[in-house]
Amino acid sequence: MAVNEDVRAEMDFLVALRRDLHAHPELGFEEERTSQIVAEHLTETGMKVHRGLGGTGVVGTLTVGNGPRTIGLRADMDALAMPETADRPYKSTVPGKMHACGHDGHTTLLLGAARELARTRNFSGTVHFIFQPAEEGRGGAKRMVEDGLFEMFPCDAVYGLHNMPGLDTDEMAVVTGPQLASSDSWQVRFRGVGTHGAKPHLGKDPVTAGGHFLASLQTIVGRVVDPLQPAVVSACSVQAGDPNALNVIPDFIDIAGTARAYTPRVRDQLEEEIGRLANGVAAMFGIEAEYRFIRRIPPVVNNADATGRALAAAQAVCGDKVRTDFPPSTAGDDFAFFSQDVPGAYVWLGNGPAVDGALHHNTAYDFNDGAIGTGVKFWTTLVEQELAA
Repeated sequence: MAVNEDVRAEMDFLVALRRDLHAHPELGFEEERTSQIVAEHLTETGMKVHRGLGGTGVVGTLTVGNGPRTIGLRADMDALAMPETADRPYKSTVPGKMHACGHDGHTTLLLGAARELARTRNFSGTVHFIFQPAEEGRGGAKRMVEDGLFEMFPCDAVYGLHNMPGLDTDEMAVVTGPQLASSDSWQVRFRGVGTHGAKPHLGKDPVTAGGHFLASLQTIVGRVVDPLQPAVVSACSVQAGDPNALNVIPDFIDIAGTARAYTPRVRDQLEEEIGRLANGVAAMFGIEAEYRFIRRIPPVVNNADATGRALAAAQAVCGDKVRTDFPPSTAGDDFAFFSQDVPGAYVWLGNGPAVDGALHHNTAYDFNDGAIGTGVKFWTTLVEQELAA
């Protein structure tokens, strides 16, 4: 078989695999089918395979030669709890679940690189292929670390990759410093005294207090946080009363949302100031405030040395179509739990134009199969350069 036929056959295999994963999405910690497929394909290459870290995580280890350096490459496997509205031949077969962030593509890219590296063996050292469950807010990376990921599979550096609509499929972005924000949740309950809607003076209205809180919330970012430091505070849920009881002022209102920052100091500020505002509003209205701030995911901050290595690999693959001035995202990724323990770099791979406005977490989103070649080549080049024989 000619070389180009080998390449074409492998690409056909990877496209079919990616579309199969897309059609069978699984939520965080439920990736039984996906992890089984991953483990089977890794085992076929002859590498060592470990299952069960973080519940459904898979780690494949490939050692070639006697090079002393070890690196980890990470792909996330989980889907999102949302319907797929676009009509495509490989549309989700599971109601209410879809791969709306491209993790089906990430899994395919890393499997493709593992297969290629196991075949060519053009490096000297050890690679751990880390297939992580539950990236979408369910704590999969943290679970893997707590289960002993880096004790069992020590790494000198760890790398992550995410697709990015708006960049061409032969384009990448590799930047030192902050890439993704911390992702934390907060909850406030204003507890008043319920009463008849026509007699507000006989109670203490938590709904009006909640309105003042919401109207003042953006003063934290606008008037407290350093304007040169990015930050986001969003109220995303408000629940009070019953729409079938519109003559009742309820006893309480629940307000909850998210907070994002790139530095520990701003993260601490957001936690403190949301609570301060809630307690101040409660005092003003003579009611009680109950406040919780739940720290979920730290920011992803690229290590300079690891980023330099990733940049060299990206430039070898994409040439001058590598962007080094790409702005950070206010989204979060629990790759942060890997890169806070081991020097890490998180890079962006183009997913082509956002077709009909379909961006990440959109019901019409799809990973672009045209990016598979670039992604697999990046992973293999990174290993071959960093673990040069």
